[in-house]
Order: sequence, then C-alpha cells, then structure tokens
Amino acid sequence: MVKNLPAFVFATSLLMAWTGGALAQSATQKAGTDANPGADSTKSALIAPYDDKLMRLAEVLGSIHYLRELCNADEGQMWRDKMAALITAEQPRPARKSQMIARFNRGYGSFNRTYQKCTPTALVAVDRYMKEGVRLTSQITTRYGR
Repeated sequence: MVKNLPAFVFATSLLMAWTGGALAQSATQKAGTDANPGADSTKSALIAPYDDKLMRLAEVLGSIHYLRELCNADEGQMWRDKMAALITAEQPRPARKSQMIARFNRGYGSFNRTYQKCTPTALVAVDRYMKEGVRLTSQITTRYGR
C-alpha cells in the first residue's frame, strides 16, 4: 500500500531519539545568546528555529493518522502515539504543547472533512504525507539534532 511506512517510522523514531528535548534546549540557548535583552529576547527564546517544520510534522502525523486508519492499515493508535512521544521528547511549554496538539488535530480534521471512505486519492495523499514526514524529520534532525 504505502512504500514509505518503514522509512517514516524509522525517521520519526530517530527524531525522538535524537531530540530528547535537546532540540528545544539547544534552540533556546542559541536564541538566548543571539537575542538582545528585553521583551523580544524572551519571545525568541521560546520559539525554536525549527518550530515551523515541527508544527508541520505534527500536522502531517495527524493527517497520516486519519488516512491510515480510514484505509484499514490496522495500526491502531500508532500515529497518535508517535505524536505523544514527540511531545514527550520535545518537552514543550504548555502553550507550545497546545500548538503541537492543535496542529495534529488540524491535520486529522482536514482529512476527516474530506474523506469518509478510502479512495485512490486518499491513498495518494497518504503516500505524499509519508514522504513529507520523512523529509521534515530528516531536515529537523540533520540541522538541529545533537
């Protein structure tokens, strides 16, 4: 069905193993040293440079979770569990955690509104999202990993 599943599972596992909160910690340290004192430095210290990619990854995981379940992949809660593990590894502050969850739910909800049954188009979407997930995971770990 979807050829990229093993690669994506491996890539997300690799991201979580490499991060262990280290991405957020190193990004916060970089932001803190580069920023000027004041209100802007506090804000920049809370935003990791990879946040856009991480939020997109959360959305991709939500999309994959819905589509794989819809297309009878028989994976149970695997993709939701991957998201939970990513949140645990990242150790985000409450507001950032809420954003990550909202993006996951957005990905899930957008396909829930579009597809009520598995179609060839849904399978193409799963494949594309798997590839995007691998790409995002690779970019995040390569650039910001330990």
